[in-house]
Parts: sequence; C-alpha cells; structure tokens
Amino acid sequence: MLTILGFAMIATFLVLIMLKKMSPIAALVLIPALFCVFVGKGAHLGDYVLEGVTSLAPTAAMLMFAIVYFGVMIDVGLFDPIVRGILRFCKADPMRIVVGTAVLAAIVSLDGDGSTTFMITVSAMYPLYKRLGMSLVVMTGVAATANGVMNTLPWGGPTARAATALKLDASEIFVPMIPALAVGLLAVFLLSYVLGLRERKRLGVLTLDEVLVKEQEPETVLVGAGGGDDRLKKPTGGAGSGVSHDGASDSEDDFQGLDPNRPTLRPKLYWFNAGLTVALLAAMIMEILPIPVLFLLGAALALTVNFPHMPDQKARIAAHADNVLNVSGMVFAAAVFTGVLQGTGMVDSMARWLVDTIPAGMGPHMGLVTGLLSLPLTYFMSNDGFYFGVLPVLAEAGAAHGVSSLEIARASLAGQALHMSSPLVPAVYVLVGMAKVEFGDHTRFTVKWAALTSLVVLFSGILFGII
Repeated sequence: MLTILGFAMIATFLVLIMLKKMSPIAALVLIPALFCVFVGKGAHLGDYVLEGVTSLAPTAAMLMFAIVYFGVMIDVGLFDPIVRGILRFCKADPMRIVVGTAVLAAIVSLDGDGSTTFMITVSAMYPLYKRLGMSLVVMTGVAATANGVMNTLPWGGPTARAATALKLDASEIFVPMIPALAVGLLAVFLLSYVLGLRERKRLGVLTLDEVLVKEQEPETVLVGAGGGDDRLKKPTGGAGSGVSHDGASDSEDDFQGLDPNRPTLRPKLYWFNAGLTVALLAAMIMEILPIPVLFLLGAALALTVNFPHMPDQKARIAAHADNVLNVSGMVFAAAVFTGVLQGTGMVDSMARWLVDTIPAGMGPHMGLVTGLLSLPLTYFMSNDGFYFGVLPVLAEAGAAHGVSSLEIARASLAGQALHMSSPLVPAVYVLVGMAKVEFGDHTRFTVKWAALTSLVVLFSGILFGII
C-alpha cells in the first residue's frame, strides 16, 4: 500500500504542476500533506515536516545569500563583459547562443555546485535570449542537462555518496567513467546544436549591430531577420510579440539587463568583485567553510564594499527579494514533500518493490539494471535516498551474481543528467526562478532530453567495458 501511495503521490504532483492546475509551492505542500493522512500518519505530519525543513535549512540559507550575492554582481556589472563577449562570438545566431549556453554551464559546473552554475549561466545568457526572443525553456533545459552530466565530478556529490555507501575509492569510480561521461557531454552539445538550429529556423539570424541597437531601444523587440523593418513597437501578444516561448511576458526591466548606464555599475571595483567571486568559488571547492557561511559572508562583503550607503544596500536587497522569497519558499515547500516521503516510509517501500521486481535472470546484468533504475529513482527521490538506501541493496544483488561493486557504483551515476531536473533538487528552482520559466514547462521540455542523455552515458559505459 505504501508503494502504491508513494507512486500515486509523485504522479499526482507531476500531473498537477505540468497541467498548471497548482503552483509548485502549493503542490509540494498540500499533496504530501493529503497523502500523509491517507497513509494514516496525519498526526505525525508536523514531525515529518520539521525533519525535512531541518535537513534543507542549510540549502535554503545558501540559496538566499547566493541569490543576493550574484544579484549584486549582476547589478555592478561583473558579468557584462562575459555577456558581450558571448554575444560577439555568437553573432546573434540562436544556434551559437544555445551551444554557448551548454558550454558555459559545463565549464561553470566544475565548481561542483548546481545552484552557482545556474545563477552564473542564467545571469550571462538570459539577456541574450530575451533580446532575440528565444525560448527560455531551451536555456533551462540545456543548462540543467549539461550540469547533470558534470554533477558526477567527485566533489559534486553523487560519486562521493556512491563511494561512501559501498566503501569504495571515489577516484576508482569516477576516473574509468570519464570516457562515458565525455560522450554524454558531447551528446548535450549535439542536443544544444539541434535545438539551436530549431531556434535559428524560427527566428533567423540578426546582425550584431541590430542587437546592440536594440539594447538602447527598450520599447522595441526583435522578431527575426531578413528583409523589412524588424523594429516593431512592443505588442501585447502573438507571434514575435515579446512574449517568450513559454508564455512569460517581457517587461521593460527585461530589456535593461545590459544597460551600460545603469546607476548600480561599479567599474572601478570590477577587479575587486572578480577577485571576490574567484576566491568565493575556490573556498567552496576547498571546503574552507560551509557553503551557506561562505555566501553569507560574500553577500555581506559585496554589499558593504559596492554600496557603502545604507539606503543603497536596502534597495539592492529589495530588488532581489522576489527571487529570494520564490526560491527559498520553494525549498522549504520541497522539505514537506521529502519529509513525508521519508517519514512515512514511502521511499523505502518503493525502493524495495523496484528491487524485488528485478527478474532472477537479470542478475548477471545488474550493472545495466542499476543504470536503468538510476533514471527514475534519482528523479523521484533524493540522491541521499538512492545512494544510501537503494544502491547497497543493488550492489548486494550484483555481488551474488559476480558483478563487482565498482561496476554497480559507476552505473549508478548514469541518471544524473535527469536527476538535475527533479522537483526534489533545490537548484532547479533557482534555474527556473531566475529564468522566469514555469517549472511545469521546464519539466515537459527537459525530461525527455535529459533521459536520453542519461541513456547515452549508460550505454557508452557498457560499450567501453566500464560497466
């Protein structure tokens, strides 16, 4: 019964948000509360929620201050040269911009933190997508999938969890997987190329001068290339109207992201801000302090140095309060979902059922089985739940048929490209929140491509003899 209710709860949540019948925050809170009552443990709902909130509180704190920090860095112009450089490289070509999104997300993912990756990638690429009228779900889908492949780095989380759960060396798991992961990353770049060609066909290619002119004309939008006058008064809807592909409408603020005359710019402090950001990322990788503490200190220092006057600091905090509330609220709402899943025993029941349904004849192929199971399991449950709860059971089943724990551990990494778009991953709410994309739209667009990328990683591992 717990297994059925667990799958029913997840399915209900996904259907409602993809059909836009409920907001993600409401669905994350109300649906698990309702199913907790169905399970007969409504009296323990408070305990489950508090346990979930306690476990995710550090993540929420990190996101709050990280959004303030990177928001300030955008305000003061730290990313302006990056955006302009990418714009000149891409030459206002949608195909190049989408490929550039994948490359940028992959590079920034080297820091091992998905939230930071999405903040920097969206900060740099969002103005380009808006100016060209490109689909924002293409940006979020490509960024999430690229980060998912790179999330397998030893310091990214999943590899370390697999090594800890099976008492293995992380390098022995990761290093042999590099060829398969490289193929997965190439698949993401190929995907971004194909999606970019679709966007190019839809929008055309504009000249650099046309785009730069548009930066100075917030009352117009770019609708495409070709003959005739492309500068149209900003309309209210319809094709080429300034309404993004996912339905989010433009505002004047959306067209001022690269305004070279905005009052918050601090050109004299550019190298200080660049140095502070590099030092912050280096401290994260070296784990000098917990990440929430690093971003708290970084945000306070960035505000104090760039905006020494109290009214200016309050104005910057107020400017980013909407993003902060949206993302942190989503994380705490997700805590209700995960708390109920864990507390009621639904996760354990679903995992046992899936493991028990594996036919005995598949024993010698437990590497393949583990890789295939990693897709739905890391999507519907946290990495902690999968790697510490399910993986040891799969490894034990594999050992009975002569399959080594190393192979099982490597196969378990295959699903990470899909995992990064899971509703249980806090970083994905940073991505869709900053990109102003509905979570349901992102899910509908991304899941199929991310699942395909995960399968590419898995079968590449089998082809290379790694799994």
